[in-house]
Amino acid sequence: MINLKFTIHQFLLTVSISLGLGFTVIAQQTSDTKFKKPVTETIQKIESLFDIEVIDDRKLLEDKELDYADWRIERGNLEVSLTNVLLPFNLTYFKQADGTYQIRKFEHHKISIDKAENKLAFLAKNYSTLAEWKTRKASLKTCMRETFGLNNAPKTPDSKPILTKKRNYKGYSVENIGIEILPGVYATGSVYKPYPLKQKAAVIITPNGHFLDGRYRKDEQIRCAMLAKMGAVVINYDLFAWGESELQFPVENHQNSIASTVQVLTGIRLLDYALKLKYADPEQVGVTGGSGGGSHTMFLAAIDDRVKVSVPVVMVSSHFSGGCPCESGRGIHLCGKGTNNAEIAALAAPKPQLIISDGEDWTYTVPELEFPFIQNSYGFYGKRELVENAHFPKEGHDYGYSKRMAMYPFMAKYLDLDLKVVKDFNGKIDESEVIIEDKEAFLVFGKSGKKLPNNALKNIDRLYEMFGEKNQKNNDVEN
Repeated sequence: MINLKFTIHQFLLTVSISLGLGFTVIAQQTSDTKFKKPVTETIQKIESLFDIEVIDDRKLLEDKELDYADWRIERGNLEVSLTNVLLPFNLTYFKQADGTYQIRKFEHHKISIDKAENKLAFLAKNYSTLAEWKTRKASLKTCMRETFGLNNAPKTPDSKPILTKKRNYKGYSVENIGIEILPGVYATGSVYKPYPLKQKAAVIITPNGHFLDGRYRKDEQIRCAMLAKMGAVVINYDLFAWGESELQFPVENHQNSIASTVQVLTGIRLLDYALKLKYADPEQVGVTGGSGGGSHTMFLAAIDDRVKVSVPVVMVSSHFSGGCPCESGRGIHLCGKGTNNAEIAALAAPKPQLIISDGEDWTYTVPELEFPFIQNSYGFYGKRELVENAHFPKEGHDYGYSKRMAMYPFMAKYLDLDLKVVKDFNGKIDESEVIIEDKEAFLVFGKSGKKLPNNALKNIDRLYEMFGEKNQKNNDVEN
């Protein structure tokens, strides 16, 4: 005998409508309703089918309904099912270490670890010989330059660099520089040199990250001064629309994608300037920076063949490419049908590279995930020993003391710097003699910016136009 009540409940589905007649009719899900249902119910069905747990601790699924909800489930394919259900709401999932799946907002610069692992495995299968790797490398470099817009950049103006009075300290000197990298666009920075300067010197470019106070901060001053004492000319510079650059472009312009173009171009054109100095050694060029400066360390090492040694700090990751448009705003990670910072770091091969990572940010996976992948590229040249990883599992996101202690010997080894001059009687590297200056000492254009050249550009739209582009960002509205 057929249980009629059971059959009806199988036939009629979830939405109940009270008719006020003493009984309830349940509205059937059909094409008339586009098979609509709460997305939470479809997620529960996925949990049951695949025996998993989905975490929505940010309540991103609340009050959301989905057309053709259960039709989006593909049996036997959990990842596709979750993607089909979440994508209409601009959501995604991150698989956690405990096997659960956490619901997150979609962010183009961030993916889950399991997806990063799959991407690296896919990339590695695409080149198994040196010739194949060189083809991939050349293609990515070309695309990165085009995507940044460097091929459309106006020529460097022939104006003379603005240099402030030099301050001499024990073993090094500091002066400020303002250099016109584009018509009316001035990059500002600090130039540290060995003092006295008597012989050919290595050149080290140090892009800034988003750490508080930028190039004025204590850690930045120590790093640059120590490298100068060791025998290098070091140039540290402001981010676009950051520091003194704000005299021309307000800080909200730092969220424009053109920021990444200007910052890459700043590193290149400051290197142009440095290598014209009579005492600069063009065969000894290094680059190092932390966080966003770590991104630009990778970018500069990847696209500028003059760079011989690189030390990207707390930024190499296959699952995070930088949340700031100055890092990921131009879409360079779409080059080559998709790449990531691990592969971009590998473009430095076979030149010496030290990757510094820690346990409390997105670089915590470097020793097991990204570093072996990058080593593989160095292996094509038979030079695996030229890439190293200094990992600090109990530390966080900074370019602090221990990270500098790892960087100094590496730079000394490959740029022929003198590490002995910064060691104390016990053979320990000693940073105590570096003089920490006030912010005002680093200003190129004065405390109120009165020395800013008359031709200084202050229009972000005009800046885009220099590259043959149009500014499409409304800085008053978050997008």
